[in-house]
Amino acid sequence: MRNTSGFKGARIMRLAALTALPMFVAACQSTSPIQAINLNQAQGSSENISSLTAAVNSNPQNPEALNVRGTAFGQAGQYDRAIQDFSAAVQIDPNYYQAYANRALVLRQQGKLPEAAADYGRALQINPNYATAYIGRGNIYRVAGRNREALSDFQRAIDLNTTDPRAYHNRGLLYQVDGQHRQAIEDFSTAISMEATAPEPYSARSISYLALNNVEDARDDINRALQLDGNRAEFWVNQGLVLEAAGERTKANRAFARGAQLDPKYQPARDGIGRTSGGAPQA
Repeated sequence: MRNTSGFKGARIMRLAALTALPMFVAACQSTSPIQAINLNQAQGSSENISSLTAAVNSNPQNPEALNVRGTAFGQAGQYDRAIQDFSAAVQIDPNYYQAYANRALVLRQQGKLPEAAADYGRALQINPNYATAYIGRGNIYRVAGRNREALSDFQRAIDLNTTDPRAYHNRGLLYQVDGQHRQAIEDFSTAISMEATAPEPYSARSISYLALNNVEDARDDINRALQLDGNRAEFWVNQGLVLEAAGERTKANRAFARGAQLDPKYQPARDGIGRTSGGAPQA
């Protein structure tokens, strides 16, 4: 059976537009990347790859075996070898749309966005109802600022009744950056209902709550995001924004400082420190 799910570690994304605190932010956009590949030690282990290699060697013309091993290479961070396997799979079976989408995922991880978008397009030419490819390509469009095309792809995935929370999360991000915060909150809430342990939609929803002056719900959401992942500078900065809006400048300063500690180059953290310490934003 073909692996139709792509990389199971595919997760969700970012972006935030903040209008509730106009005195220092007109539009706050988060910067953390989508977790396109979640390194899985079991699937990407050398033992698993060795077992999959034995399967490939026993039947080198089996595209499914190549696709599965390519997935394992991707999980192990061996992206060039993953691409080799996916390329071999589609050479054997040019209609293997899942392998095109998996190769696109690795190309995106390598920062080769035009090539990744082209592979998602090939997958959709073969199977126009493949929601995973719409979500992947839509995210590439969104990062490139092609929001109308991104929205179309996410909407198409949702119309196909996808159970992948990224479609709703990413559509919510587009609503958010357009200032449609109530619609954004609905989409983030749907994403959370589908995968309650993903921290990104909590963080994103906190920003939309904050834009609507709902500080308490924003506080609850960003605290939940930090419970799930306390090592993201963006989440600490969002907590700082919530605390700043609540007038808790000392706590906000500590949150911004933690964000700057995690990512010294993250400018929103530096700016937050400057505002809440009484000085001008740091350059």
